[in-house]
Amino acid sequence: MACLPGFWFRLSGFCFSGSARRQLENKVPEKQKLFQEDNGLPIHLKGGGTDALLYRGTMALTVLGVGYSLYELLKASFPQKK
Repeated sequence: MACLPGFWFRLSGFCFSGSARRQLENKVPEKQKLFQEDNGLPIHLKGGGTDALLYRGTMALTVLGVGYSLYELLKASFPQKK
């Protein structure tokens, strides 16, 4: 077990152990096969339904943002008379 240097860390008992870490499965080869296969889909949609949902949500927010910006520009270019 290794403790961080310094009086306050030793006093608090804050130590960590490197052997307690969990080993994760390497999923890189699976993802490489998925993204390199030629199935006619654009790269931003090859991840499945989640990618399609994120793409459509992003496009919807972009269209709404552009529309609102144009609305505000139009409203600012014709000030109200008082």
